[in-house]
Amino acid sequence: MMDYRKLADEILEEVGGEENVASLGHCATRLRFNLKDDNKANAEALKNTNGVVGVVNKGGQFQVVIGNDVKKVYRNIIENTRIDDSSNKKETKNEKKGIVSRALDTIAGSFFPIIPAIAGAGMLKAVLALLQAFNWINVDSNTYQVLLFISDAAFYFLPVLLAASAAKKFNVNQYVAMSIGAVLIHPTFISLMNAAQTEGSSLDLLGVTIPQVSYISSVIPIILAIWFMSYIEPLAERIIPASLHIVFVPLLTLIIVAPVTLIILGPLGNYLGIALGEGINFLNMYVSWLVPLLIGTFTPFLVMAGMHYGIIPIGMNMLATKGIDTVAGPGMLISNIAEGGATLAVALRAKNKNLKQLAASAGVTAIVGITEPAMYGISLRFKRPLWATMIGGGAGGLFIGIMGVGRYAQVSPGIFSLPSYIGPDGFSNLINIVIGICISFIVAFTVSYILGIKEDPIQESADDKTEAKQTEEEIAATADQLTLYAPITGKAIALSDVDDAVFAEGILGQGAAIIPSEGKVLAPANGVVTALFDTNHALGITTKDGAEILIHVGIDTVKLGGRHYTPRVEKGQTIKLGDLLLEFDIEEIKKEGYDIVTPFIITNSADFDDISSVTEREISAGERILEIIK
Repeated sequence: MMDYRKLADEILEEVGGEENVASLGHCATRLRFNLKDDNKANAEALKNTNGVVGVVNKGGQFQVVIGNDVKKVYRNIIENTRIDDSSNKKETKNEKKGIVSRALDTIAGSFFPIIPAIAGAGMLKAVLALLQAFNWINVDSNTYQVLLFISDAAFYFLPVLLAASAAKKFNVNQYVAMSIGAVLIHPTFISLMNAAQTEGSSLDLLGVTIPQVSYISSVIPIILAIWFMSYIEPLAERIIPASLHIVFVPLLTLIIVAPVTLIILGPLGNYLGIALGEGINFLNMYVSWLVPLLIGTFTPFLVMAGMHYGIIPIGMNMLATKGIDTVAGPGMLISNIAEGGATLAVALRAKNKNLKQLAASAGVTAIVGITEPAMYGISLRFKRPLWATMIGGGAGGLFIGIMGVGRYAQVSPGIFSLPSYIGPDGFSNLINIVIGICISFIVAFTVSYILGIKEDPIQESADDKTEAKQTEEEIAATADQLTLYAPITGKAIALSDVDDAVFAEGILGQGAAIIPSEGKVLAPANGVVTALFDTNHALGITTKDGAEILIHVGIDTVKLGGRHYTPRVEKGQTIKLGDLLLEFDIEEIKKEGYDIVTPFIITNSADFDDISSVTEREISAGERILEIIK
């Protein structure tokens, strides 16, 4: 078995060490280094390294080709260095974000990593509320008290958790950042504040008064603190000699950032949180139906834009300040249920068997709280289910807004979050959220069923031909021969004509390439989707006969960060010949200056005796393109 940690260390050494790496990303098969000095990299040594398939220095990137295991090597490098993780960054060097976009990106990047911790703790809180409501546990018992502080821990120490994730976002030392988070909730600090408040005096540092603010479960103060740290730490690194960095950079960072946070940034963040809460309270008092209505209606667009992570802190801030969240949790739950209802209607009405299976699975998943499969696989693909989701979400959101429904714990917004709606006033809040869920599901399901969908004619025609092609494939298989069909309509060319040495020289395997004339990728055989990359420009398939296929749409298109690509399947999904896998916008990709030629290769070519291909002619998706002799 390959030692990926060792391989990662060897690669890092041969590219000039960690200090020579400005940033690192990866695509389907390659590590993509942005080096400070390309001359320090030893390309020849890398080519001879066991586990490295090839090396390409092109377009300002030093690319080390690994193959299908690239993620494992990448993860080992990122986890054991301070190299900038640029694998999932959507913006290019020429793309500038506005202030609002940067703020939302920062909030999302800080909250996303800690969601499992707060979701797990929130669910435990919800379970305890359920046990208490039915008198199944004595609140004075040791069992209840232990489970209670376990469920409280993630929220109590939220500033420390947020400091860790924000440090990665701001590219500062994670452990120094966590120390600053710990300062805000240190027992001595809390006791000093309590004593000063009791005595009517003030707590000061060198004669400067420290405002008496509680930071337990707080959100905004620590994000401001780590933002400030992102300016102080680099400054300290510049003015302190490198040989003294390990001691004096953290010292200078702590001695500046911690006091400024306690005196200025912490209170400022606290006041911002209070103001945000009062703003929500104002809306709840005078137009209580508005915010849940808007969130219930537009959550799909927020998810697509990644802005839904910007709403989560609002809900958490409400839980910290008011003990109830009437914004983020209820509205997003209603929307997710509506997404499930609209998608299940597609499963009931669709004629295509594969589409029925996809919609049924995605619909149930959406009700549980994970909407991406339904959203990208059904709603955005057919559009009408999206409108049904919005109408259903809006209807349910309007009802829960009027009834003032809120949740009492931070839990993932799915059907299993219902116990978090059991409050101190009994079951009335829970009953209202259940009614809201029923409204959103029924309305979305009904609208989606009435509107129906316009099934993809290309998809249908491919399905109509599936059985005949499967028969041909089975006949070929019995003769120790495997036939693969063109995944894209366009001009088939030899792999050697591709303007990329890794593909042209067959480093990753044999096959062919297609210059697309249509922006759709269909399944070239029966199999399973074994790889679908975050940037959606490439996918891997393993056929039932063991052929490992890579379809790479465009050259260097990983830099697009997913723009102009829309996946229609998920990783791990079983597919049939002719199924629609991916859609892409040819013209937009060309406008951004990228070659759209699509290599179609067998990455485990060495496992077969011979691979022949159809080239130098126009070919339609579904026509034979590769013959593989086993």
